Amino acid sequence: MAENDDADRGPLSRGGVAPQPLFAVAAVLLGSFLANFDSRLTTVGLPDLRGAFSLSFDEGAWLSTAGIGSQIFIAPAVAWLATVFGLRRVLGIPSLAYALISLIIPFVHDYPTLLALSVVHGLLLGTFVPATLMIVFRNLPIRWWLPAISIYSIRVGFALDTSTSLVGFYVEHLGWQWLYWQGVVIAPLMGLMVYLGTPNEPVNRALLREADWGGMLLLGAGVAMVYAGLDQGNRLDWLGSGTVMALLASGAALLAAFLINESLVRQPWAHVNVLFSRNIGLGLVLILLYTLTSLSNASLVPNFLATITLLRPEQSGVLLLAYGALPMFVLVPLSIWLLRHFDTRTVVIAGFACFAAANLWGTQLTHDWAREDFAGIVLLQAIGQALTLLPLIITLLSNSDPSRATSFAAYIQIMRLGGAEIGVALMGTWLRVREQVHSFYLGQNLGVGDLDVVRILKQLTDQFAAHGTGTAQARAVGTLAGFVQREANVLAYIDGFWLCFWLAVAALGVVALITRAPPGPFTPAPFGFAKTVLRKCGVQVT
Repeated sequence: MAENDDADRGPLSRGGVAPQPLFAVAAVLLGSFLANFDSRLTTVGLPDLRGAFSLSFDEGAWLSTAGIGSQIFIAPAVAWLATVFGLRRVLGIPSLAYALISLIIPFVHDYPTLLALSVVHGLLLGTFVPATLMIVFRNLPIRWWLPAISIYSIRVGFALDTSTSLVGFYVEHLGWQWLYWQGVVIAPLMGLMVYLGTPNEPVNRALLREADWGGMLLLGAGVAMVYAGLDQGNRLDWLGSGTVMALLASGAALLAAFLINESLVRQPWAHVNVLFSRNIGLGLVLILLYTLTSLSNASLVPNFLATITLLRPEQSGVLLLAYGALPMFVLVPLSIWLLRHFDTRTVVIAGFACFAAANLWGTQLTHDWAREDFAGIVLLQAIGQALTLLPLIITLLSNSDPSRATSFAAYIQIMRLGGAEIGVALMGTWLRVREQVHSFYLGQNLGVGDLDVVRILKQLTDQFAAHGTGTAQARAVGTLAGFVQREANVLAYIDGFWLCFWLAVAALGVVALITRAPPGPFTPAPFGFAKTVLRKCGVQVT
């Protein structure tokens, strides 16, 4: 790979190299990991938060929606804000405010106040991840780009695989308050790293005068409302709820108004023309498919262990930590090496193939599966995560137009955050509906008077009779109903793995449509036999 630091520095790069670039790398690490950890911690730890704040199930659901929805609202605009106001202003002040809000929230007992603080908390958190790529491109030499982007990309899988263990550790040993208080420690440190690792940039008043505030508000609000409708749809019965219908319809109307706005304003902020490039459009589709396919690690495995085997987060988290997170320390350097020497499409195919294999393995699920039976699936998922998202980001960056960097950044943030959260909401609905379908068909097979049903009920009644004949019959019927519900849940999770498998297969088909990226700083350098052949043919190889 070319490593000439004087070459074109690519998209989002207008500043000079920072005097202390290692601090910028540390900011990338802390900011991106904190954002993903915080989102996952509040999601996985929501049952504990409901108990700690004395919230009803509905109140807890809206608390989660408010926090993540506000992240989706602000994330698309962060790249533009950082371009205009500078990275120090966009990340430094929010990091301190975020730490203060994180400190206060555990002491709040009034629900409206808690909800308002959660919205502010999410808005501040939403600024951390989108700006990390800008730190890389503006302040690091080209030879550092790929390792730094690998940190940015691998945070997703690492957070998914470690958050469950971390929730259990906090709740069991330190207290649920640390679900928020970890930000009190990490966010100011991130702000300090940004200050030390990025140059002081003046406000770009020319861009500020041409600001498309309407476009930013319409896109952010539209996507956030669509997410809120989808997130609450599973709980409120979708089209049977006026609230869900209002959120979805309003979000769609705002997105339509955004498209009209971008076609009318003189300086559109995120014009849709940026998506007309073949590789860019297909790359964004692949990121969406990646977020949906990787739900088998984020949702299916831990939820199965919680629902069927009744494991607490700290118990199921051991599996994800040992076989999902820790292998990342080996897989990330391997992914970087592959991208330096092989086409990104080849690496992406290997990653999605691992996802497909893991999900196909998951379709063999039974109620007898214990935690250790998922080790191979989780390990394959970890390999898939390491070999998929990083080369997808490199593919998008290699095909992007630097003059439309902020537009590109807006759409990639929508796919990154909105796609992941909407995917989780839709997977929850898929599992619920499939469980109901399987319960119905299993129930049909338990006809009244069926000899096998009568025999099993008699066996169960005889077992419970030793503890009281009066309740033995009712307990036997209840136990049989529990068996039916358990098997219906298992079948629903099998359907979930099948869904993720076919999404991975679809992703492999989309990869085949992507063409080779133009030469640039991420172009791989052949090695070994291929390098020798090219040199003999007179081709210059770096």
